Amino acid sequence: MRWVCVMLCLIVCSSCSLAPRYHRPALYIPYTYKENVKWSRAKPHLTTLARGPWWKMYHDPVLNQLEAQLHCDNQNIKIALARFQQARAALNVAKAAYFPTILAVGNAFRQQTSGNVANKVPAPLFSDNLLSLNLQYEIDVWGRIRNQVLAARDVAKASAADIATITLSMETELASDYFMLRGDDAACHVLDQTVIAYQKALDLTLRRFKGGVSPIADVDQAKNQLETAKTAAADMRLRRAQLEHAIANLIGKPPAMFSILAKKYKPHLVTIAPDLPSTLLERRPDIASAELLVQSANANIGVARAAFFPAFNLSAGIGFESSMLSNLLRMPSLVWSIGPTTSSALLNNGSMPLITQTVFDGGRISALTDDAYAKYVEHVAAYRQTVLTAYQEVEDSLVALRQLDKEHHTQTAATRAANQALVQALYRYKGGLTTYLDVVVVQNIALQTELNNIDIIARRQVASVQLIKALGGGFTFVC
Repeated sequence: MRWVCVMLCLIVCSSCSLAPRYHRPALYIPYTYKENVKWSRAKPHLTTLARGPWWKMYHDPVLNQLEAQLHCDNQNIKIALARFQQARAALNVAKAAYFPTILAVGNAFRQQTSGNVANKVPAPLFSDNLLSLNLQYEIDVWGRIRNQVLAARDVAKASAADIATITLSMETELASDYFMLRGDDAACHVLDQTVIAYQKALDLTLRRFKGGVSPIADVDQAKNQLETAKTAAADMRLRRAQLEHAIANLIGKPPAMFSILAKKYKPHLVTIAPDLPSTLLERRPDIASAELLVQSANANIGVARAAFFPAFNLSAGIGFESSMLSNLLRMPSLVWSIGPTTSSALLNNGSMPLITQTVFDGGRISALTDDAYAKYVEHVAAYRQTVLTAYQEVEDSLVALRQLDKEHHTQTAATRAANQALVQALYRYKGGLTTYLDVVVVQNIALQTELNNIDIIARRQVASVQLIKALGGGFTFVC
């Protein structure tokens, strides 16, 4: 009855926890984004960001297919999934401490003691047979086990958020590489057309030189311009090939087994309306992961604190012990024990004390507690830095979209004017009013303005992808 009362008291006391009460680390949340102002673009098309397959808003079937392959075969996502499974396994290990450990013990031996000793036993030759079930259980008086489980659960949730973070990162990296590749396709088309035009210009200049109208210097300039354009086209194809290899790596394929057909690409520009800054804390999986690690560190403080207090262990065993196998499983052979210690013969692995308390350990427990507090401070700082970085990434992407839209307007006008100037320069050169050097200058300006316009459009697409990533994309948070 005394032991029952003691056990009941310990169970009642086990409702306490030595972990500090958790509060989300204080942060300054702005009311609006600095760059969230009205801004226009060449082809307005308002799209609000929704959770899910965000890449479909670009209306590109090739991109949709690549993103689907990425989800199936990207190795970084599989690594994150395996780490999540490890965290779930660690959580189950921690939960196992809620339950007692039950050991099945079987033993059979025959022994003879010496007859030449001071205290001889009456029967020096004897046998012993044992079958038993032994129970060992730690009563969680100070919440050590519960805080270990809470810490492991938060780590598992953080690992699940890491899957979403890595998946979103891979999705946006794939989309960015794809849009840059399509920009290179457009640039290659322009350079190929330029090479054809420069070849015609060279042929014209050769005819004029043979006719005595143009000097040899014009021929040299035309050749230089043609070869320079060919070099630029070859370099652009090099960059495109490397982007294609990067996409193959993202979808889990060797570059030799993957290719994207070049085609004339008309980008579908989108405008993304960002949520309020406060919702960014809930949308971004990396912020969720960082806060969950703070919660885990907070629970680990309770684990460290519990080491200052005594541990309460319960041992029990029941079984049968006999010198003869024939009567092993009969009632007179029954043995049992419960309490602070259990018969060493019954346990077969020594006795277990009810209460253990560290008296002196050279400051080890204090150092471990200080370590737990320091890790908590570290995770708080990491959480705040993650939030600050998130706001910076949103602002960077917003200003990039706004400025690139302006650049697209002005560069389109510049390209149109440069092409008109090129037409006039060719007419004047054919009429003998100017030298070929004047034509070369205008041609180079026209080519560069058109390539710049293609680059701006590609960067604008990438900036919209980066804003989606900064806002948390579309993800499902697995708890």
